[in-house]
Parts: sequence; structure tokens; C-alpha cells
Amino acid sequence: MRQKLLVPKIILLVGMMGAGKTSVGRIVAKKLGLPFIDSDKEIEKITGFSISDLFARYGEKEFRIGEEKIMERLLKGKPCILSSGGGAFLSEKTRSVAQQYAISIWLKAETAVISKRTQGRTHRPLIPSADNQKVVERLINECYPIYALADIMVESYNEPPYRTAHRLLNELERQEYISKRFEKGF
Repeated sequence: MRQKLLVPKIILLVGMMGAGKTSVGRIVAKKLGLPFIDSDKEIEKITGFSISDLFARYGEKEFRIGEEKIMERLLKGKPCILSSGGGAFLSEKTRSVAQQYAISIWLKAETAVISKRTQGRTHRPLIPSADNQKVVERLINECYPIYALADIMVESYNEPPYRTAHRLLNELERQEYISKRFEKGF
């Protein structure tokens, strides 16, 4: 038997690139019988460009303006699991809309986990593929104080995503955002 969402809100996953938002989000969506939406994929679908191309063409500032508009539309939609881009929650406007329409969950990962998961990836415009640990540390120092404003924090360790998803679901259940599990196991 599936668990169900008890409040008509979006579950918004926030955190650094490589924290596991997409992998964990897909698992949680399946467990709750909700659609999964990746905001970066929505941006790419709407614009016809990859996130890296948008950064290269327009710069981060212009990208963030467009991202705010798309995030507002997504956050005002029907309940779903919404994985946000790493910088989306840094916007005060996006956080304000999320506060009204979503349950925000920060997937918090340590520097080593993020470095390992983003190493060699070319689609991450803010983290270069070579020797990314210093960049990750800088971004963590900038972003974590703002991610800490999320409603819930769940640790994302170097483990299979279903374990992080299990902790996330347990926390949603504990805070009575979702129904209690009746089945054993995961």
C-alpha cells in the first residue's frame, strides 16, 4: 500500500548539485504515487537549451531571473515531487513562493560526497569537472546557510539513494505530511 500526501502541497527538494535530489526524488515520487518534476529539465524543455548553454549564452544573473519565473509556475502547480536546481532556493522570491505552496526539504551532503558525485560531469556549469573540491567548498559556504531555511533537512550520505529516500519519507511521516506506512520493509 502506498503512502499518501496529507497536505495538498508540493514537496520541493533543495540542495547542492550532486546531493541526490533527482535520484531520491524519483524514489519518493513513486512511493507516494506523485509525479516527479526536475526543474532543470523543465527549463531545458521550455528554452530548448541545456542549462550549461543558458549559462554560457546569458550568464548566471539572466539565467536566475528566468529560473525564478519557472520555479514560481512549478511551485503553484499540483502536488508533486519537485527537484530544484542547486541555485533555485537561493532566490528570496522562490523561497517566498515555496513557503506558501511547498514543503521544502534540504538534502544536505558533505563536501566529499558532492565532489565525488559531480567529478567529471560536464553538465554542471558552476562546478568544473577538474579538481572541483575547492569550488564545492566555496559553494557550500555560500549556500548552506540559505538551504538551512528549508522546512526539513535530511542527510544525503554516500549510499544508495533509496536509503536517503527512506529517511526523507520517515521524516515526512513523523511530521504528519504523509500517511503512516502499513506495510513492512521499503
